[in-house]
Amino acid sequence: MKIAISGATGFIGSHLTARFEKQGEQVIKLTRSDFKAGVKHLISHLENCAVIINLAGEPLNRRWSPSYMQAIYNSRIETTRLLVAAVKEMGSRPRTLISTSAIGAFTSSGRYTEHDTPNASDFLGNITREWEQEAQKAADLGVRTLIFRFALVLGCEGGLIKQVLPPFRMGLGGTIGDGSQPFSWVHIDDLTRAYEFALAHPEMEGIYHICAPNPVTNRIFTKTLGQLLHRPTLLPVPVTFLQLAFGKGAEAITSGQCVVSERLPQAGFVFEFDTIDKALQEIIAETPQKQKPSKSKETNVK
Repeated sequence: MKIAISGATGFIGSHLTARFEKQGEQVIKLTRSDFKAGVKHLISHLENCAVIINLAGEPLNRRWSPSYMQAIYNSRIETTRLLVAAVKEMGSRPRTLISTSAIGAFTSSGRYTEHDTPNASDFLGNITREWEQEAQKAADLGVRTLIFRFALVLGCEGGLIKQVLPPFRMGLGGTIGDGSQPFSWVHIDDLTRAYEFALAHPEMEGIYHICAPNPVTNRIFTKTLGQLLHRPTLLPVPVTFLQLAFGKGAEAITSGQCVVSERLPQAGFVFEFDTIDKALQEIIAETPQKQKPSKSKETNVK
C-alpha cells in the first residue's frame, strides 16, 4: 500500500513512517516545498496513494509573535486545504484521509469525549474548528475521512518528554504553577497503533480522540516522573515566567484539557499504555541516561 504523509519527519511522523515501512508499506513524505509548489505538484506525489495522513503543523513551544501565529494557522489550515484541493482534482482519489486536530478544541473545565461539541473559543480552539472543517470536505468527495484529535503525545525521542527529561534528571523538575490543570496524554506507541487499527477497519470514519483512558493532572504527571527518576520535584515553574518567555503562547502551556476517547475503544482498540505510570516507566527504560537538552522546536499540537 502506498501512503502519503505530511509532517513525516517530525516526532510523530517519523514513528509512523517507521511502523509502516517495517510492514512493507511505501511511504511518500510530503515536505513544505511540496505544498509551496501548489496543487498540481501535490497531485504528482499523491498519484496511486491509497491513504493520506496529514500531520503538518508548526510547533507551539516558541514565542507567539503575530507573524508566528499566522504561521501556526497556515501550517494547519492552508496545508489541509491544499491537500483536499489536490484530492478533488485527482482522477483516481485515495480511499482514506486521516487528518489531525487537537484536544485544544475544548476548554480546560469539564471532561469531554467525541460526543461533546468543541467549546474553546481562543486562538487554538478556533484553529481546530477550521482545521477540522477543511478536512471534512474530503468526505464530500467520497473519501473516507477520519480526524484524530491528539492529546499530549509521550515518547522518549521527542515532544514533551524530550524537553522536560533533562531538567527532571537534574532534580530541577516541577509543576507548572500549582499543577492543578488537566493533563490528557497518549503514548506514542498507542498513537501509531491507532493509525494501523483505523486502516484495518474501513468502517471507521469521523472524529476520534487519541487519548489514553486515564487523564491525570500536571501535578500527578510531575510527581510520577520525579518518583520514577528518583528525583525531587520541588520547583514549580511560575506562570509569569512562561508568559514572559512565550507571550500568548504561554496559554497553550499553562492550560490543559480533560479529554478521553470513547469511539476508539468502542471500535475495538485497546490502549496498551492505559496509565501514566505504565507509560512513563516504559519511556524512561527506553531513554538513554545521558540525554542532552534538545534544541528542537518540535512539540505536539494541543
